[in-house]
Amino acid sequence: MPFEPHRDRVRAESFGSYAEAYDRHRPPFPNRLVEDLIALAPKRVLDAASGTGLVARALAARGLSVLGVELDPRMAEIARRHGLHVEVARFEEWNDAGRRFDLVTFGDAWHWIDPAKGIAKVASILEPGGMLVRFFKGYVLPPETFAKLEPLYRSIAPGLTVYGKWPEIEWVDPVAASPDFVMRPMKEYAWDEVFSASQWTGYLNTASDHRRLPSEVLTKLLDDVREALGPEIAVRARTLALFAQRSRGATSSSQKHTGHISSVPGGSSGRVRYPQHG
Repeated sequence: MPFEPHRDRVRAESFGSYAEAYDRHRPPFPNRLVEDLIALAPKRVLDAASGTGLVARALAARGLSVLGVELDPRMAEIARRHGLHVEVARFEEWNDAGRRFDLVTFGDAWHWIDPAKGIAKVASILEPGGMLVRFFKGYVLPPETFAKLEPLYRSIAPGLTVYGKWPEIEWVDPVAASPDFVMRPMKEYAWDEVFSASQWTGYLNTASDHRRLPSEVLTKLLDDVREALGPEIAVRARTLALFAQRSRGATSSSQKHTGHISSVPGGSSGRVRYPQHG
């Protein structure tokens, strides 16, 4: 079955209803990724599906010129409070008014974009040689910690994904098959963190699948998870970043990509294991 979460528009457009919680509890992306984006030396950056500005903030703080595009006005308003310039529109339908960019980013957001329309839109606004970078963050819990959570989910919210494993979904990247882009080596960023139980449940409270639960069910699930975890937990954080460069001209056969992305750092063939998130 194809991995097409963008078709669930109710879920894709639900984040604004808990925008404040999202801004408070979503962890930032790793500094090493931000540094790699800075190293591309872009003059103009578009942060697409910008949310409350997690990506745009990090780039703007390092002196880059960043424009955000976000479909939900409540998310956009929070990003503006952080000093960002944000335009409200669904990315695929956004009026770019002829503006062009050297870097287009999607942080934990590409899966909500219609791929055919999204690829065409990025190709139309990205300068030749410019970079499209999509990145996805996930967390791995120790097996003994994960084992504590599985029975809670089965009891309280059967059918809901238990967060804390990487990964679950194999995904073929449509950008890789586009003649408008040349895939560059994927990068992986991994590090260890310690979360308090409240930080972990705060993060879960921003997951769109969890937010679909009735409020009383979600409250009980988060309370029970918090109690089961104890004061703090070790997590292994991972972010995968897919780099695709806008073609300067016709793509030669030697540059053609298989259409699959590797989960091996630096790889450029195979399949990506897509992290759970929402």
